[in-house]
Amino acid sequence: MRRVPVWALVVAALAALVLVQVQRPRPEPQSSFQAPAAEMARDALPEVRTPDPTVDRTGWPVIVAFGDSLTAGHGVEPDQSYPSQLQALLDGRGYRYRMVNAGVSGELTAGGLSRVDAVLAHGPEIVILELGANDGMQARPVDEVRANLAGIIAQLQEAGVTVVLAGMRAPPNHGSDYEEAFARVYPELAAEYGAPLIPFFLEGVAGSPYLNQRDGIHPTAQGYAIVVRTVLAVLEPLLQQP
Repeated sequence: MRRVPVWALVVAALAALVLVQVQRPRPEPQSSFQAPAAEMARDALPEVRTPDPTVDRTGWPVIVAFGDSLTAGHGVEPDQSYPSQLQALLDGRGYRYRMVNAGVSGELTAGGLSRVDAVLAHGPEIVILELGANDGMQARPVDEVRANLAGIIAQLQEAGVTVVLAGMRAPPNHGSDYEEAFARVYPELAAEYGAPLIPFFLEGVAGSPYLNQRDGIHPTAQGYAIVVRTVLAVLEPLLQQP
């Protein structure tokens, strides 16, 4: 039997190693839209807090979370929505406020404008206004979105309610001009009406595969845990100290 020289075996091994390296798939580049919290979320998902159902909050000042499915808590348990988790966080910090979830899935800003009286019926001291995501997905005219939000804010403020405005963004598939015009609506309205602004309601959550449900739109319970921190950073200075 003919022996194969050692040098030939070495060359063959090196060639096989190079071939494996060439064929190995390259990692996909991270999307620029992916949330900064995504890497953290893989290793340590944020704690989900749920409110104690035995606490009697009757007579406490009311905060209404007024919005669409992002407020309603589409796809998560009712006690894991952002208003519920915010209630738990407020309770844990000693604040005496009662959260009311006035979120309606699929709602446009036009629908919100028609619901102002229903929101005022709760007697809120503060309203967190989160609307516009559905308008943006449908590419509703920016002037229409602005007018509807302005109408909501004006009516609430006329009733003596403090309005916290949650900023939204339109998806990029409608073009950069629409996306930029849509994004400007929120800071401009906040400045015009003197309303505290949450720059982007889904900051640190949008685009993360670890913090959103399979539809890529609605946060998971852990995603809402991050949303609550974002909201509280703007809300807390408005609260009566415990």
